[in-house]
Formats: sequence, structure tokens, C-alpha cells
Amino acid sequence: MMTFRLCFPKINISGAGCLAEVPAELSRRGFKTPLVVTDAVLIKVGLVQPLVDGLKALGLHPVVFDGVEPNPTVAIVDRAFDMFRAGKCDSIIAVGGGSPIDTGKAVRILSANPKPITLYNGVGKVAREGVYLIAVNTTAGTAAEVTSNAVITDTDNQVKMVIIDPKIIPDISVNDPVMMTKIPAATTAATGMDALTHAVEAYVAQGAHVLTDHSALEAILLISTYLPRAVANGSDLEAREMMAYGQFIAGLAFNSAGLGMVHAMAHQPGAVKNLPHGVCNAILLPVVENFNRPHAVKRFARIAMAMGVDTAGMTDEAASIAAITAIRALSATVGIPKGFGELGVTEADLPVFVKKAQQDPCAPGNPVSMTDAEVLELFREAL
Repeated sequence: MMTFRLCFPKINISGAGCLAEVPAELSRRGFKTPLVVTDAVLIKVGLVQPLVDGLKALGLHPVVFDGVEPNPTVAIVDRAFDMFRAGKCDSIIAVGGGSPIDTGKAVRILSANPKPITLYNGVGKVAREGVYLIAVNTTAGTAAEVTSNAVITDTDNQVKMVIIDPKIIPDISVNDPVMMTKIPAATTAATGMDALTHAVEAYVAQGAHVLTDHSALEAILLISTYLPRAVANGSDLEAREMMAYGQFIAGLAFNSAGLGMVHAMAHQPGAVKNLPHGVCNAILLPVVENFNRPHAVKRFARIAMAMGVDTAGMTDEAASIAAITAIRALSATVGIPKGFGELGVTEADLPVFVKKAQQDPCAPGNPVSMTDAEVLELFREAL
């Protein structure tokens, strides 16, 4: 028998309008000067101002850093941390998708541990927890508000660092679907497919467990059902709410069960070509899982059922194949590019991707190990 560890935030707040509860959560704990970590787009569309106004109304003095960009870099983390120190901040509120939340996690690390952030690449390297962190999620995808992972791009080495440590899990996660209604359709699709990848990888990972299986399967069901609706109509509040819940429980699943080669491979074009993480995952998901399928046939058969495939009368083998078909169909429905070739990736890029993917912290979770030649062939299939 082996022990199993479930990790997630101490407090999780969900539901329409729940953003309004955040200022009081900080105030009652005695914090006065939170660093609000976000991006310029969320500032522009007005999603951050109600939070800032609420904090000020309770006598807090928020300092706003809006310099986060997609695939945040070491330099962005350093700038955010410089503002944290200059403002004498005592806490952090990260507002956004994976990029602002991962940046907030990185600042939390540096608030109690030495620079540079590159010291913490890998598993379990954070010695001290750092300041109080609230993560307000605005996309139904990364589940960064619930996980022990932070992905930061090391531009010097053209690699996405994956920092994994329970000390960086936010103290409070917030999922307010109202904040997600303004997210563009393309972003909704990419982040939704990212969430599906989390759920699928968690369900077939080597670390899969009875305590995560139910969350993974329910996440697959919710995402398959509601992602097309959220993409088609961003104001569909029911679809947004169900996607928020789906991505959240997918995060609960993979945070403890782990991921696999989809993420290990997706990190590479994301780092080198600065491509959206969710799109990279979506392109690779059916390709990699088709390779994995023979090693987890019964599990892929259950994935097919969760995705709404009528598997009555099918063998497990046939149902498992139908799961891959369903993944491809969902990806096409929400408008994901067919391959990396459409995004500027060429054959010449692939050898470097292979080496770095094999070294990625997500790789060991895959249900079956791969040779370099097999990884290269999968990248070629995804072009």
C-alpha cells in the first residue's frame, strides 16, 4: 500500500458575485497593503477596479502591478517583486488566469526566500511559505488558483520552469463566473481545452487515485458539455459557472494525481515560440493520448462515456478509440488550430523540444514512458 496526499487551498469561494467577499477576507486578517497582481487587459475591461474599490472602502491600500503578460518571464516576476518591496506590501491578490496567478505565486516565494526565482524550478524546493495569497480566477482553464504549480518562462534558457510545491498553493481561491463573461471566445476555447487536458491527464496518470478519479471524470463531463456553449455565447452565465467548477475540480485532480507528456511537450513550443499554453495542450492532447490509449484502455473507455459518447454495445477497445475521436471533435468545435505548423513551428524546432520535454517535471506522470524517437514522432504528428 502507498500513501496519497491531497493538496488544495484552505478556503475556496465560488459563485456569481463572490469577488465582493475578497476585501473582507483580507481585512479581517489584519492585512493593510496587498499587492494586486494582474494584467493590463483585465484593467482595461474593468474587472479589477471593483476589487480595488472594495479594498479601499475597508481602509486597505492596494498596490497594483498590471505588468503580467502571457507566459510570464523571470523578468516580469522580478518587476512584480520589486513593486511588492517598494510598496511594503503584506499580502498578495492575484487576479487573472494562469499567468497573473503564477506570477503572484512566484512573488510569494520571493517574499520569504532568496532570489532568483530560477532557484525553485522543480519539485519541493521552496523552504518558506511566504505572504498570504488570494487567487482570483478569471478564466475557466488553468486552475492555478487551486494548485501547487507555477509555470514561469526562463528566457535565457528558453524553457518553461515548473515550480511545484504545496507552499505556493493560494490560501484562498476565488471563482466568480461573472468575471469570466468578458473573456474572448478564443481564450475561452484555449483555457477550456487546457482544463480538459488537466482532467484527462490526471485520470490516466501514474499517480491517479480513487480520491482524484471522480473529480477528473466529473470535470471531463462538465467541460465537454459546457465549453461549446461558453465559446458560442460568453454571456451564458450557466455555461460560465459550470466551466468554472469543471476547471476547478480538474485542478483538484491533477494537483495530486499529476499530469503527463501532453503538458511536458506543450511547455516547449509555449516557451520557445511564446504560444498560448491552452492551445499547445489542445493540439497535443489527442496525439499524445492516442499513444497512451493502449496502456489504459479501460480508463479511456470511461473518458468516452464522460464525454457523452454512447458506448453501449462497444468493447472497451472501441470505446477507448471513441474517446480520442471525441477529444478531436471538441477541439474542432471550439476552433483550436489543427497543428503547430499554423502557429509558426517547423520541423527544425522539434529536436530541441524533444530533449526539454523529456526533462520536464510533468513527464514522469505519463502512464507510459517514451523514447526520444517516439516523442519526436508525436511532435511531427502535431505539426
